[in-house]
Amino acid sequence: MKIVVFTGSLNHAVRKAIITLDDTLPSLQWLIVLHSPKKTAGQLLRNQWRNFRRNGWRWIPYQAADAKELFLRKKQQLEAMGRPGVQWTLATLKDHSNIHILPVDNIHSQTARDAVSSFTPDLGLALAAPILRPDLFTLPRLGTINLHKGKLPEYRGMPPAFWELWNNETTVGCSVHWINERLDQGDVVHDAMLPRAVYSTVRGLQLQLDELGVRLVRETVRDIISGQAMSRPQSGKGHTYRKPTLAQVATLDRRLLERQTPKEAVLKAVAKRLYSTMGLALWRMRLAKFATPRVTVLLFHRVTDDVRDNLTVGIEQFDRQMALVQRHCHVLGINEVLKTELVPQSDKPMVAVTFDDGYLDNYQNAVPILMRHHIPAAFFVTTGIIDRQGRFPHDIRRGNPPIPLMQWEHLRQMHDWGFVIGSHSVSHIDCAAEPVTVVQAELSESRDRLRDELDLGELLFAYPYGKRDNMTPERLELVKQAGYKGCLAAYGGSNVRRIDRYNVLRRGIHWEFSDSAFLCECLGWRSAVYSPTMDMDTSSDTA
Repeated sequence: MKIVVFTGSLNHAVRKAIITLDDTLPSLQWLIVLHSPKKTAGQLLRNQWRNFRRNGWRWIPYQAADAKELFLRKKQQLEAMGRPGVQWTLATLKDHSNIHILPVDNIHSQTARDAVSSFTPDLGLALAAPILRPDLFTLPRLGTINLHKGKLPEYRGMPPAFWELWNNETTVGCSVHWINERLDQGDVVHDAMLPRAVYSTVRGLQLQLDELGVRLVRETVRDIISGQAMSRPQSGKGHTYRKPTLAQVATLDRRLLERQTPKEAVLKAVAKRLYSTMGLALWRMRLAKFATPRVTVLLFHRVTDDVRDNLTVGIEQFDRQMALVQRHCHVLGINEVLKTELVPQSDKPMVAVTFDDGYLDNYQNAVPILMRHHIPAAFFVTTGIIDRQGRFPHDIRRGNPPIPLMQWEHLRQMHDWGFVIGSHSVSHIDCAAEPVTVVQAELSESRDRLRDELDLGELLFAYPYGKRDNMTPERLELVKQAGYKGCLAAYGGSNVRRIDRYNVLRRGIHWEFSDSAFLCECLGWRSAVYSPTMDMDTSSDTA
């Protein structure tokens, strides 16, 4: 089977869709026609002037941020080797001997059409492509399908998720349809819907749509190849949207911000922001090189837009945070942290990422973002609660409804992708409060379950609740006797000068951290929103 891909961007989502398909379906041959027009200086200036007139002053910082992001994205690709997500980099795509990439100035040029004709494709696939003409999309023997991140026919055009939120829809859609002469109006082969969460943002939904789109493309191509694809005409008039102005973007951002949980008084918020900003300014002045060497281990629990509490960060927020970590920090895996007793000096803050408990949103939302930014992470799971698909004590005390948990198939996949999986006990016990026999049994059972399911060797343990008084020297000795090679706490602080592998300190992160406050945590300084009981104080029902 020969597949030609028409695209205007080899971004992460496009690469992931192609490589996932190639890994899933055997004996595919690929031609990727990449539309990358070269523009003269005059054309670029005219485009900038046109956009400035449409968007006003907002266009200047928007373009500056766009240029900076492009530079950082190229740098990130060079640093991805050996990290989770390396299998979806541009370098990996180019390494596939059965995939040929053809950059063209104009996707509708005679050069492009001749190359596609010579390739004699069976199927065309449009991913982030410009609008295609019939003399191109009809060249594949079976036709060409398009991935459209919107519900059809109601939301034709672009961009994904924006106009659905603008119109206060309760869901957003993703569709794969055959291309015809009319924009986004071909017969639909596959589609699916995502529910809009209480605190959904445009970027958060777009990240989710990227993952949904990869799955839909895989299912659609598989069904077409097997002859099982069923198409249906679009019904209803629908509407075609265009790219919003930056003023409309700002308006929607304000509307969505109003949905957030009410924040503290304005003066207090300003004081916190000023504190964090001053701390970052000192670091950027290179004063950090005089600080004592330290490693900061970050602790997360959930990544979701369903709630805003002290165990949760939002999807877009987590994406920004991991971009900041990748950009400004020296990222370590937890096993790298434990390799040395003395913390080395570094010109960048040294940071590791961890998760506790085992919620399903870790797999659905956090892992794709971690892989997008090539961030290693460790996940400490409560094996008995995962086995039973039960509930955590802190969720029961809060009166939370049942929250979906990961299953072993998710953990196996994460382990295969290079993430560390560790123990968080069997039933989320307080190690200091339970009898010795109970602690011994939980340590052994969780260890054996992880080894049986994931074929793990050395294991780490993160004790539930994480406060100083949730672990005692006697119970810590039991952790060592059970064969665990390290033990992680959760009562705040950074690991300064030395790493105590049986008392690795971690700093909890939740939704109230601004980007500057989050970076202060990465630096190992106490940020203005730091709370020493955020992650482990049972009186506030945390985990």
